[in-house]
Amino acid sequence: MNELARLERRRRIINGWLLLSPALIFLSLFAFIPSVATLWESLFSRGTRRNPSEFIGGGNYADLFADPTFWLVVKNNLLYAGVTIPVSIVIALSMALWANSKISARGFVRTAYFTPTVLPMIAAANLWLFFYTPGLGVLDQIGALFGFTSVNWLGQPETALWAIVIVTIWKESGFFMIFYLAALQTIPPDLKEAADIEGASRWTYTRRVVLPLLAPTTLFVMVNALINSVKLIDHLFILTKGGPSDASKLILYYIWEMAFAYFDAPHAAAMTVLVLVVLGIVAAVQFTLLDRRTHYR
Repeated sequence: MNELARLERRRRIINGWLLLSPALIFLSLFAFIPSVATLWESLFSRGTRRNPSEFIGGGNYADLFADPTFWLVVKNNLLYAGVTIPVSIVIALSMALWANSKISARGFVRTAYFTPTVLPMIAAANLWLFFYTPGLGVLDQIGALFGFTSVNWLGQPETALWAIVIVTIWKESGFFMIFYLAALQTIPPDLKEAADIEGASRWTYTRRVVLPLLAPTTLFVMVNALINSVKLIDHLFILTKGGPSDASKLILYYIWEMAFAYFDAPHAAAMTVLVLVVLGIVAAVQFTLLDRRTHYR
């Protein structure tokens, strides 16, 4: 009997590892091994033909912390994330609540909200470039009707980053709306009927019932929005290229620029490691503190 139990336990272990092996292989090839290689490369100096790279430990990290451009980019990314994440979530939730209500042409409304998500980021950036072009763009044309002067939205430090923020919010809100819309459709209609019997208003029902039930979806959307805030750089290549004067440069664009424009792979690797560490810490906090509150443990 013990032998049969041992064989059954071994069979379950083997089946478990077989089920996990595809994910482990892909994660190892595209996540774990590149992360370790990036960390290792960040510990060496930039090599040339005459001066091969040498092990310098944390020298690249010290260079980054002493670089004012690095801190400007970090500030830009914090502002970018601090605005795009909450605003995108609020707009997505509002759109989902409206698209889920009993309105005419509901399918058209949902399609219209989701359309920006389908567009490639390069195409969306070119579309907004038409909006932002000084003198000829749609925004300036509308402003001219009310007597406003032409504004170079992408060419001055005061407005360049905000112009990028608007493009991101427009692009991401429809994507996040889909998750909220799917979550809203899983809420039992009995809860709405019970709230109506109790005389609860629509706002009370939304605040007391709908929003708490959407909390797991909000956590999921928040994590995705956080990841997107450090990886969406396609539009920067079209709109500003990080300018003017690094006013709209974000961390991932700076990493690309450091690695492929300046050919300084060690410093780019060091920045990548810092991003991974920060994202890991934030994700750990979200899934330990917020997840516990979200699921009422």
